[in-house]
Amino acid sequence: MKNILIVGATSAIATACARRWAAQGARLFLVARNGERLQQVADDLTARGAKLAACYQLDVNEVEQHTAMLARCQAELGALDIVLIAPGTLPDQAQCQADAAVAIREFNTNVTSIIGLLTPIANLIEAQRRGTIAVISSVAGDRGRPSNYLYGSAKAALSAFCEGLNARLFKAGAHVVTIKPGFVATPMTEGLPLPGPLVATPDKVAGDITRAIEKNKDVVYTPWFWSLIMLIIRSVPKFAFKRASL
Repeated sequence: MKNILIVGATSAIATACARRWAAQGARLFLVARNGERLQQVADDLTARGAKLAACYQLDVNEVEQHTAMLARCQAELGALDIVLIAPGTLPDQAQCQADAAVAIREFNTNVTSIIGLLTPIANLIEAQRRGTIAVISSVAGDRGRPSNYLYGSAKAALSAFCEGLNARLFKAGAHVVTIKPGFVATPMTEGLPLPGPLVATPDKVAGDITRAIEKNKDVVYTPWFWSLIMLIIRSVPKFAFKRASL
């Protein structure tokens, strides 16, 4: 029976992962900002077989509250087998360009607050000398594109942080998986002009995430073809990349 902490548990991808773990009888500690929605998710997971689906309401930007959340999580679950970190927003690039306060707020939500969360979690996992932390980043972090470079820069920073953290925790027998989804059909992307053939379902992405955790992957692109797409995008020379509409 796995003990699993999920932060950002009401996101479509996190919920899809949680449903897979619930079907295996996992014990879950669920954290999200919207308490009402969080309780709905918890009730659904209990009905699907979760042995425990405890709720904790938290805005991850309130970094000073992270320690209390983790203390409650340890009291409910004890040692952690898996931690899934899934909070994030998809900022409007034009608004970020027009207002520095918006840019800073969105950057903080997508990376600074996550680093604040990962730091005590990593210390906990290191002390256990086992466990896996899975962090949802994005393919957008592989190269700064003009259409979303604020979001991309935050995800690039998060991916680099996770790479270093993985090397650190490896020495303690623990692991970090960096997850890089492409386009996913979620409420966050609803209404965006996404290319249909490249858009994955949350359940498809959840399957890739849970398998990557089981296999101790360092990085997983999901769906798989995004590794090839991003290889091509990273290979475009800078002089051409600046002129492209991406």
